[in-house]
Amino acid sequence: MIGFVECEFRVFHAHSLKEKRAVLQRTLTRLRQKFNVSAAEVDHQDTWQLTKIAMTTVSSSRQAAERELNHALTFLDSFPEWERVSTTFEWL
Repeated sequence: MIGFVECEFRVFHAHSLKEKRAVLQRTLTRLRQKFNVSAAEVDHQDTWQLTKIAMTTVSSSRQAAERELNHALTFLDSFPEWERVSTTFEWL
C-alpha cells in the first residue's frame, strides 16, 4: 500500500524566502530522519509565507501507512513556526 499526503502550511514570522527555506529545510531533515517517509516541498516555492509539502510512504497495509503518515503529520504540527491549513490523503 502506498500512502500519499499533501499538506499546506502557513509559515509565521517568515519575512523572506531565505527565512522560509531555513524553517522548511530544518523541519524536513528532522522528518526524514525520524519517520519512514519521503518528503519534499511541491508548491509555493516562491511564496515566503506559504508552503505545500508532499509525503509518501510504502507499507504492507493501509493501516500501517496511515499510522506512519499520521505520526509524521503530528510531528510537523508540533513546530510553532507554522500552522497546517489543509491536508489531502490518497491511497494507491
